[in-house]
Amino acid sequence: MSDDLHLALKERTVLGKSVKHLRRDSLTPAVIHDHGKPSVIVSADHLALLKAHHQAGKHHPIELTVGSKKFTALIKEAEFEPRKRQLNHVVFGAVKADEKVEAEIPLKLSEEIPAEKLSLVVITQLDVIKVEAFPKDLPDEIIVDASGLAEVGDKVTVADIKLPAGVTLAEEDESDQLIAVVYEPSALAAANDAVGGTAEPEEAEAVPSEHETSAEENTQADEIRPGGKEGFEDKEQGHNPEKK
Repeated sequence: MSDDLHLALKERTVLGKSVKHLRRDSLTPAVIHDHGKPSVIVSADHLALLKAHHQAGKHHPIELTVGSKKFTALIKEAEFEPRKRQLNHVVFGAVKADEKVEAEIPLKLSEEIPAEKLSLVVITQLDVIKVEAFPKDLPDEIIVDASGLAEVGDKVTVADIKLPAGVTLAEEDESDQLIAVVYEPSALAAANDAVGGTAEPEEAEAVPSEHETSAEENTQADEIRPGGKEGFEDKEQGHNPEKK
């Protein structure tokens, strides 16, 4: 794990649709869920929070300061406005040093891939994996050995990953999940033609990397209830982040 990340936040009383005024002042609303305790409703400088999100992702603990209160937390949800790519809202989940947590860790293929030297195509199908570990043991990324990707049909699955000490796969991750596979370029092109071709680059760039919903869709009760919606604590929930 790299150096500790720190972020200062301020408690807020502004909720619901009124948070749009915060954004006009370059502040981003957020919430901290803390093991079933009443949620801490906060805001942060937009650029500082955006930088923290970029550095931490959903796997690196952040040391949060809210007045005299201190939390160690992971980012559980980050909501972006689809057109401006503005960070609209963040959900933090407080963690304890002596309790294991689940987190999404980025996967990265090792630099030496024999198939690419033979002009074959390596398609990556999984770029993050959910693991369980103590916060201090969460890695910033997991390097996947791609030296076995040499011929058409060669593949790497989750079962092939060598996890760092103290890190285990989360139960919902299947070991036979495909991470990457080798294709013959001509065969891949023929398959694309058969289904009408691939998306244009511009279309790919328009797809958001996180949730893109209106910041005012949910009720403020989702923020202030203890632990967040449905006991939201250490484990990632679906695709409906808590909002103001």
